[in-house]
Amino acid sequence: MDCIKVHDKTFVPFIDNAQISKAIDKVAEQINHDYANCDSAPILVCVLNGSVVFTGELMQRLNFPCELTCLRIKSYEGTQSTGVTKQVLGLNRDITGKQIIVIEDIVDTGHTIEFLHNTLLSLGASDVKICTLLLKPEVYDRDIKLDYVAMEIPNRFILGFGLDYDELGRNSKDIYVLQD
Repeated sequence: MDCIKVHDKTFVPFIDNAQISKAIDKVAEQINHDYANCDSAPILVCVLNGSVVFTGELMQRLNFPCELTCLRIKSYEGTQSTGVTKQVLGLNRDITGKQIIVIEDIVDTGHTIEFLHNTLLSLGASDVKICTLLLKPEVYDRDIKLDYVAMEIPNRFILGFGLDYDELGRNSKDIYVLQD
């Protein structure tokens, strides 16, 4: 893995694709166990745009019937969270009485997760579980339980494997961290 330049920033190798794949295998195993005897197909809610790569990889490892829908949320500008969560593109279906698994690329402060969790319950979901590829535990400050966490990372700005810097860098199969 070589360094990459995106816009005006240089990013250095951080997590290679083999490590990411192993972490997704582990999370899928946990989810498969929890939903093995599920009576109805849960709905996976892919949080666009960042989690599309993770959602695709995770879905291929799930061995129970599930549905998929997408929701677009935005809380970042540049390399910083704005602290304000904006729903950009809403759900395209009724979720009343449905079990939901929210699929996120990264959880840092938890503002977005809290917003999603509360919104989905208010729309009638019977249960909302949270699955994230990455968690920054040192800055997570919400009471919402994270049910499935593939990897914990320090509070650094990263890109790749779906994560971006001003919309670029998502297509890297590895994850990079902003060079100090």
